[in-house]
Amino acid sequence: MSHQIIKDLNNRYTAKQYDSAKRISAEDMDVLKEALRLSASSINAQPWKFIVLESDQAKERFHGTFANKHQFNQHHAKQASHTILFAHNPNFTKDDYRKVVDVEVSSGHLPAERYDAMLDGAFGFVESNTDEKGFNGHWTKAQTYIALGNALHVLARLGIDSTPMEGVDAELIGETFKDELNGYVCDVALAIGYHKGGEDYNHGLQKARLPAEDVITVL
Repeated sequence: MSHQIIKDLNNRYTAKQYDSAKRISAEDMDVLKEALRLSASSINAQPWKFIVLESDQAKERFHGTFANKHQFNQHHAKQASHTILFAHNPNFTKDDYRKVVDVEVSSGHLPAERYDAMLDGAFGFVESNTDEKGFNGHWTKAQTYIALGNALHVLARLGIDSTPMEGVDAELIGETFKDELNGYVCDVALAIGYHKGGEDYNHGLQKARLPAEDVITVL
């Protein structure tokens, strides 16, 4: 198939080695950050934070979070041009959602007279995913994966390599980036940059996906 979207997705892969000398341009990072901000989420909740690590100091802090486990991903912390921590709010409240509805109205997206109906009606979905202690982290974490998928395609369009990493230590990240996270939890990170030619064994390999008839049903 010759469509540009399919070309993007065929070219995208999980990089295993990055060239630390190659940096993503500020212009491309601006595109990516805006794409993250525009990501979809259930009821437009946006229960996330994206912590962009680009300085050597920030990379060193992230590198230290692999002290106890997942060392196979540790080299990305310093080699990749940037790493993004995808963090979610594990206790998303009605007051948190109120900020979203405020923007819905101020942007002109939602008529002011529908404010209360939107706030109370949509938040009922959050309540159905919240336990007796106020925890809804399973639901808010799922929203970050929508943003992650969006980022992967945007990066492919920009010609930037990426490595999604669930192999991170959420507890140590929470301690190391406590001030930046402010109660949010990071269970997945995304290393981005440009692969190291001749050393990335995963680059250029044929895609390995199940056939369409196994995963797509048209009724």
